[in-house]
Amino acid sequence: MSESHEGPTQMLVGGTWVDAADGRTIAVENPARRGLGIAEVPRGGAEDVDRAVRAAAGAYDAWRALPARDRGRALLKIADALEAHADELARSTARETGNALRPQARPEADLTQHLFRYFGGIAGETKGTVLPLGDQLLSYTRREPLGVVGAIIPWNSPLMIVGMKVPAALAAGNTVVLKAAEDAPLTVLRLAEIASEHLPPGVLNVVTGYGGEAGAALVAHHGIAKVSFTGSTEVGRSVMGVAADRVLPISLELGGKNPSIVFPDSDDDATVEAVVTAMRFTRQGQSCTAGSRLFLPESIHDGFVERLVARLGRMVVGDPSDEATDMGAIINAKQFDRVCGYIDSGIGATEATLALGGRPPTEGPLAEGYFVEPTVFTGVSNDFRIAREEIFGPVLVVIPWSDEREVVAMANDTHYGLAGFVFCRDLGRALRTAHALEAGWVQVNRGGAQIPGQPYGGYKMSGLGREASLEGMLDAFTQTKSITVDLTG
Repeated sequence: MSESHEGPTQMLVGGTWVDAADGRTIAVENPARRGLGIAEVPRGGAEDVDRAVRAAAGAYDAWRALPARDRGRALLKIADALEAHADELARSTARETGNALRPQARPEADLTQHLFRYFGGIAGETKGTVLPLGDQLLSYTRREPLGVVGAIIPWNSPLMIVGMKVPAALAAGNTVVLKAAEDAPLTVLRLAEIASEHLPPGVLNVVTGYGGEAGAALVAHHGIAKVSFTGSTEVGRSVMGVAADRVLPISLELGGKNPSIVFPDSDDDATVEAVVTAMRFTRQGQSCTAGSRLFLPESIHDGFVERLVARLGRMVVGDPSDEATDMGAIINAKQFDRVCGYIDSGIGATEATLALGGRPPTEGPLAEGYFVEPTVFTGVSNDFRIAREEIFGPVLVVIPWSDEREVVAMANDTHYGLAGFVFCRDLGRALRTAHALEAGWVQVNRGGAQIPGQPYGGYKMSGLGREASLEGMLDAFTQTKSITVDLTG
């Protein structure tokens, strides 16, 4: 069975919509309806990647030669168009990712247009400096684009992650070959269709296919000047290995097992709500920034857990396209089985207590898709498997603490370092904790999403580089050339 789908289902290469060179396709399914297809997209391979890279290379000289204000103006026009089509993009996102329309897909579509608008506004900031070396020498630097950027995105928040990579690369004067996730390519293709109306052919190209085929070919292609990858730490390590052989610049935004630390003075409903937001339950916990380790003081532990469980128990789990739904479906069968395996691991740990949720329903409407209800384990130690490994599902573990130094040490006792959340009314204590956390992005008394302009990225095995900011654009998508002129001749 299949649903009707409106929008492009081919790859965008050099301004033309094309099938895979060998004609193979991949079925895109609705995660809320097992086995229900939405559309088929090309299963791109090395030949298709080569076509896309060549198209991007052919468009590069003219695009980089445009004044920065003109590149920025094009991105601002794309932002306006994305805003006009925001509801369409949100509904498409909900259908193919399983992310609930109201609390997740719409905000993601909105953030995407804001990211295009932000980078359109700062395109002129790709500027160098003049060094004061005296009247006899003119010494200055230029910020120059790298060339063809290979961008690889995952399935959990495809629109938002396109917004973090593509407009930044284009604003700096690069051209792009984007590899969409095989599980969620349709909204990205529609975004590319909208963007292509305001860009010269070949400036933005989109390839669909599997990571081991199209993604690997993109990373290995010698026409690529930079790889920007978002995905799992495991795959990111392999990308880094291939890039190292070529001394290829890379940016990596990888996994996370992020702490949410609550202090005794924040035992209130507002903090419960922020903890729920930080855990990304409206994205089924499928976020590398999810605050999936909740550290609660022993003095408020039981009462806080009681309110948290009550709050999560009111969440509506169901059809992602329904306005009433708070939490949708896991993306596919593989991820569903992975999350269920971690839940079984927690249930099998004798010290842990299942406070909410557990194994998915086997009967009723939720059994028709890859639905997992909000799940909370208490009595967990920081060395449990469910506290150490990234589950990428709606599973929250609660770990008690009594000493401030101890909780910071536990929070940092991980090979990840992407995000952190601190809830404390004593601002000095809150900032002391935020500064001590080994994470690239820390929020105090809020659990919301990234804001355009904030440098975003990880420490340790959560990645390299920063995104969503002027700093990230300059570091990730430009290189510095130093020029010195003798003025005495």
